Amino acid sequence: MKTTLCLSSAALLLAAALTAAPLMETTAIQSAPDAAAPVIGYLKAGSEPVPAAGPSAPAGWMAVEMPGPHEGYVNNNDFSKSLDVHPGAAIRQQPKADAPVLATMQEGDKVEITGLRSGWTQIKLRKTITGYIRIGGEPAAPVAAGAPAAAALPPPAVSPAPAAPVVVSSGPASPMARMYEGKLVKAARILLVAPRRDYPYELDNGEGQRIAFLDLTHVLSIEKVELILGRQVKLSGVLRQTENGRNLVIEVVSIEAQ
Repeated sequence: MKTTLCLSSAALLLAAALTAAPLMETTAIQSAPDAAAPVIGYLKAGSEPVPAAGPSAPAGWMAVEMPGPHEGYVNNNDFSKSLDVHPGAAIRQQPKADAPVLATMQEGDKVEITGLRSGWTQIKLRKTITGYIRIGGEPAAPVAAGAPAAAALPPPAVSPAPAAPVVVSSGPASPMARMYEGKLVKAARILLVAPRRDYPYELDNGEGQRIAFLDLTHVLSIEKVELILGRQVKLSGVLRQTENGRNLVIEVVSIEAQ
């Protein structure tokens, strides 16, 4: 009986491989074998899709592998105190609750924090995920003009920085440091009486919502920080949680006003 099952599985995999002919046109990869499912990537014309070994797909569809890394966003509430993503957390394509789900976090998945948004953390998922493409002459999902050639979504747009920025730096960035953007402001006052003593500055999204507190003890010239207070900044630093685990803080290495 086991031999029969093994042969059947091998036959299915062989059949899937035989159907993975080069694509005639750029093809959208969808999150599920459903015409209404969100598009999570693309395969360029001429590429050969790699069939996914695990899941099966209904007629007219093929389950394909999408090698990592993948950029996505996780709600800040889905992180542990040690900044690990909780298993079962949704990794979304955009930093909003109704954005399409790119993948679901599982035990053993490797992620790397690459940025912060208001209420959301941008991560890089180092894992092969499964998507679905149409085959067998079925009408393909619409492909937007200028779609990327590889099986990945385009990176978030970054607005260009103005010329001659003011720079405050303590030297080369740490290998663990990441780039973050936002508005440099003073931290909210406690009971409207005195400013916070632990982290007097914070990075917000420009709409009064805090992204993270800022630890500026490693910045060379605090006096210069006051000169760029209230401006949009790009900073390099290491993200961690505060001691009580309730907030995020960035250990700043350098700041660049935009």
